[in-house]
Amino acid sequence: MKALLQRVSQASVSIDGHEVARITAGLLVFIGIEPNDTEQSAAKMLHKLLNYRVFADEQERMNKSLTDTQGGLLLVSQFTLAADTRSGLRPGFSTAAVPAQAQALFEQMVALAQQRHAQVQRGQFGADMQVQLINDGPVTFLLEV
Repeated sequence: MKALLQRVSQASVSIDGHEVARITAGLLVFIGIEPNDTEQSAAKMLHKLLNYRVFADEQERMNKSLTDTQGGLLLVSQFTLAADTRSGLRPGFSTAAVPAQAQALFEQMVALAQQRHAQVQRGQFGADMQVQLINDGPVTFLLEV
């Protein structure tokens, strides 16, 4: 499982011109699910997302997590993160989980996030989404479990 984490001052998701999710300061996270990912992978990734220290403390060091700041969490499924880009000029998607598996794990991650964190928003699995964000820093990390 891969997660592209971006610290944002705000982010939103729209579908067909209608906003379906919005957060203020927090994390926008694109989730790429691979064939070998499991419920344990999703739980481990969520733990990492909630506790990864990317927010400034009083000394302006990255020592605070999303749990510490109680900021927003916006989860967006993005199968292109799992693409095979090692050769050629066109990505291959045999390294991405099949849609049914990916959707089940994404839904599980969202449900678990809602149990563990107060401010959780989400994109719509499989939809053509427009994502807007203001990256704070910029701060962007690619996490893998």
